[in-house]
Amino acid sequence: MVNVKQSFVIKPGKPTPSVSMCVSELDQEKHITHALIVYFYRPPSGSFSFTLASQELRDSLSQALVHFYPLAGRLHFIPGSGGRVALSCNSSGAIFYEARSSAKIEDFSDFSLPDERRSLVPEVDYALDLHELPLLMVQLTELGCGGISLGMGFSNIMVDGTCASHFIAEWARIARGNPIENQPFLDRSVLLAADPTPPPRFKHDRFEPNSLLIGQSDDQEERNKKITIVMLKLNKNQVQRLKDLANETRPTYISRPFSRFEAVAGHLWRCASMARGHQPMQPTKLYIPVSIRGRMPLPKWYFGNAIIKQAASSNATELVKWPLSYACGKIREAVEVVTEDYVKSALDDTKRQPDLTPFRTSHRIGSTTGSFDGNPNMEIFSWLGIPFEGLDFGWGKSIYMGPAAINVDGKSIVSSCEGEDGSLSVALGFQMAHVENLKKYFYQID
Repeated sequence: MVNVKQSFVIKPGKPTPSVSMCVSELDQEKHITHALIVYFYRPPSGSFSFTLASQELRDSLSQALVHFYPLAGRLHFIPGSGGRVALSCNSSGAIFYEARSSAKIEDFSDFSLPDERRSLVPEVDYALDLHELPLLMVQLTELGCGGISLGMGFSNIMVDGTCASHFIAEWARIARGNPIENQPFLDRSVLLAADPTPPPRFKHDRFEPNSLLIGQSDDQEERNKKITIVMLKLNKNQVQRLKDLANETRPTYISRPFSRFEAVAGHLWRCASMARGHQPMQPTKLYIPVSIRGRMPLPKWYFGNAIIKQAASSNATELVKWPLSYACGKIREAVEVVTEDYVKSALDDTKRQPDLTPFRTSHRIGSTTGSFDGNPNMEIFSWLGIPFEGLDFGWGKSIYMGPAAINVDGKSIVSSCEGEDGSLSVALGFQMAHVENLKKYFYQID
């Protein structure tokens, strides 16, 4: 459906520092793959030229990379370091593709065509050596309806959602003819572990083995099961009802009401356990990436991963039989432990791991490497509060943005429905055998 017409290497428009740069302990924990997102735009005005728009986009990207020059570099493994990486700021450049598709915007309104949606973002051959992989990939696609899609892939080691949003916003400002507004803070050494590295002061379970399905000795069978991508949408009234249900039975020792994210996450966790048919004493974890911005002193506009992965834990009986407030309380408990001292202890814990290779999350069905956070577990990302929506490069604001692919069981992303006040969407990778049950339970809100 998508044909790539041209490819370009986009380098910074001016000389930038040619240096080797450390990455933080939080960067080191992340997987080698890319986070893939895509924006959609309605057909621009009659005077619009796709060729000219592509040229302007490439020129503005070149200017943006002057300020965000680490994204034009390459990562490489440090020999004898236990799978750790370093960054070479060498201006190797970002990759930019021009493409054309006969599809219409409406064809991508959900994940009913997952392969076609994935094709709106450049492919990556992870069999290549790490130092050959671009850290930023862009694809501008002219659609059959006259609309446009803009797909991007960011190295997970280089950025979290907040950083990606910051970069995209500044790139769009430059494309519209404006100067950069917020310079990134590029020194990642502020999140390095202490030297010498003391023992952790808190219990951290990020590197402990995941729960397995009762009766299984490993996760290989679950890794190989077919998944599909499910789009679950909640209108404003449904979101409010979940919040009300969560807070009606909130324990008195939890003073602050549960948020809409906690309510939706807790509900999804419970529904997933029921849909998967877990045995009563099945252990299950919900992984929540927690931002440390605002939880410890960090330079404003810090450009690097500032996310720590936390786990809420339960068994299937307690999770399903107890009220929604139980699941929400477990999530709150896992998140609120993240303080400045806790983060510093976590950095030290990462530094003390002899080999990080076994923990790098896999993003391919059937892969036997990396941690597996699927059945009986799951992971939920919140894009709420991250200003991804309404991006304008000069041809109007986007009408929709979202993930281009989810390639692992149990991974979900909660985001606002663009243009719909108060409504939320959940994009979820889930084993095909359990999808219908999941939908049934998810919309039983009472």
